Amino acid sequence: MTCETSIVSMMRFFSLFTLVSGLAVAGSWSGFLVDARCFQSAEDNHNVSDSTVVKDGGLELRLCHPKAKTNVFAIVQSDGEELALDSAGNTQAAQLVRQGVKKSLWYVTVNGEMRKRTIAVSSIEPAVSSLGSSK
Repeated sequence: MTCETSIVSMMRFFSLFTLVSGLAVAGSWSGFLVDARCFQSAEDNHNVSDSTVVKDGGLELRLCHPKAKTNVFAIVQSDGEELALDSAGNTQAAQLVRQGVKKSLWYVTVNGEMRKRTIAVSSIEPAVSSLGSSK
């Protein structure tokens, strides 16, 4: 194998690897539905010296629960990771909140494809939380 052939083979491999790594990942995610703008603001509003022990993530969930006028949503998983919803997901989440019973915490399961840090939502529905929040 010549040096030129090796270089061409390596370039093909890296091109294929780059293409495959950029594809969306289908799956299902569960977490608390929140007002994304409120939650991001609350996350950003911490002192650098705040420790994770002092931080009350539950407070942020309660303060940023979705309301009838919320139009940008995210889900917060049990590890505190925030995942944004795409525009279709925001529409579905808004319908769920507006049609549902008034409650402070919405635990949901979202099905779709992960694209970077945003879920392209195919469906969203209330779920049962391990923390005791239910449908």
